[in-house]
Amino acid sequence: MNVEPSAQMRLLDLQALDARLDQIAHRRRTLPQLATIAELDTRLAGLRDRVVAGETEVSDLERGQYKAGLDVDLVRARSAKDQELLDSGRISSSKELENLQHEIGSLARRQNELEEVELEIMERLEDARNALAALTTERDSLTASRDQSVAERDVAWGSGDRESAEISIDRADVLPNIPAELLALYDKLRADHNGVGAARLFQRRCEGCRMELTPVDIGRLRAAEPDEVLRCEECRRILVRTPESGL
Repeated sequence: MNVEPSAQMRLLDLQALDARLDQIAHRRRTLPQLATIAELDTRLAGLRDRVVAGETEVSDLERGQYKAGLDVDLVRARSAKDQELLDSGRISSSKELENLQHEIGSLARRQNELEEVELEIMERLEDARNALAALTTERDSLTASRDQSVAERDVAWGSGDRESAEISIDRADVLPNIPAELLALYDKLRADHNGVGAARLFQRRCEGCRMELTPVDIGRLRAAEPDEVLRCEECRRILVRTPESGL
């Protein structure tokens, strides 16, 4: 392939621009905030499940406390009614009085049992509420940290997008100066060689693979026509000659 030396030099300009675009893309993929966000998402997912479980427990205990309170109130009301009847003197039968007194005693024991149940539920409810409050605080803290990381990520991405847009404009200006055949070869080599399709020959060294050329290769390159498109014998990238090539 033969291409004007000036067009080959523009290929180096294109490679430099593409390298900058690749660097921006790499920074975008490897931002530390991305790992932080992923870690926080994992922790938040588990924490949300625990919060839901805590909320369910608190809700169940609140219903249990309410029911226990109703049971205590019913027994207390029944006991008060029996006591009022006992104190009224309206019952003259000794058998009825004995039965009433026995019922009042049974209600008192039942009330004590229900109050103990209610107290136990209240204690469990307090513990559950405290645990839920701690989980909620942790969740809110992690959410705030995630929001901060997302904001930092978006700022970095926005900066990279703006820089990429500017470079893309410069790249579009360079492309018309490179023949289609040479550009197609460059694109193929870039895909095959980690984004580097063309390299400068600098002081008898290929800057693509960093290998120093042999005397035989130097002789071959020195004898090549100025418009001949050269390839590195080691890495096969396009070699672009410059005044610093050392030929």
